[in-house]
Amino acid sequence: MKNQSKREGGRKVANKPLTKNDKDLPLISIITVVYNSVGFIENTIRDVINQSYPNIEYIIIDGGSTDGTIEVLRKYNEYIDYWISEQDKGLYDAMNKAMQNATGDYLWFINSGDLPFDLTILDNIFRKNKLFADIYYGETEIIDPNGESIGMRRHQAPEILNWKSLLKGMKVSHQSIIVKKEIATNYNTKYKLSSDFDWVIKVLKKAKSIENTGLIISKFMEGGLTKKNLIPGLKERYQIMLENYGYFPTVISHFILATKLAFYYVKNKRF
Repeated sequence: MKNQSKREGGRKVANKPLTKNDKDLPLISIITVVYNSVGFIENTIRDVINQSYPNIEYIIIDGGSTDGTIEVLRKYNEYIDYWISEQDKGLYDAMNKAMQNATGDYLWFINSGDLPFDLTILDNIFRKNKLFADIYYGETEIIDPNGESIGMRRHQAPEILNWKSLLKGMKVSHQSIIVKKEIATNYNTKYKLSSDFDWVIKVLKKAKSIENTGLIISKFMEGGLTKKNLIPGLKERYQIMLENYGYFPTVISHFILATKLAFYYVKNKRF
């Protein structure tokens, strides 16, 4: 059964008008993919719609939830530019669907349970700029299901980021990279767990300008899809790296990554 927001075409008729000082700010399409996440989706929605940045388009793609998630979406209907609830072929199919409906200049994926770092983060990134980069990236804080901080992400974002950086692992969290829509490509749905890794490599290859914000951009809730399927996810990443970097660089990289991961686990008791 297919449900969508009760608007023409499932979309708001119009966004709020921008002030004279805001009219040159790019439109940011924030995308949330959700499925049976009634305990977490409301916090994500609140932190998105209460951003101080004025030029946001909010898109939510629900996979046909049956746990009360739809009622939460209806509660915030007037604040969501587009939402739909229907069965899909998985996380990355839903993300592709979201991009097809996005009209913004930039895409930012904040899925259910994840949060913008604070309510001013987009202001802090975009208001200072006159010439806008293809990609903005930054750090990620890890939180537990109660929203409490566990610490910073194991991989620290590199000072300079390019597609070759990911030969050393997922050096930037998917939630902490904001990508110009014109360079975005569809997620490869043959990968069920690590297509975001593949996607970030592809957009980095296409980007002509990549800016390190020096900021913590998002909060990522521990226990995501890949974390729950660690070994299959790592197998997919290995295949993605083979396709992008070749055999010998991939094998050498995995030896180094495995050693670092083992030391990290011994020290922190978490991946």
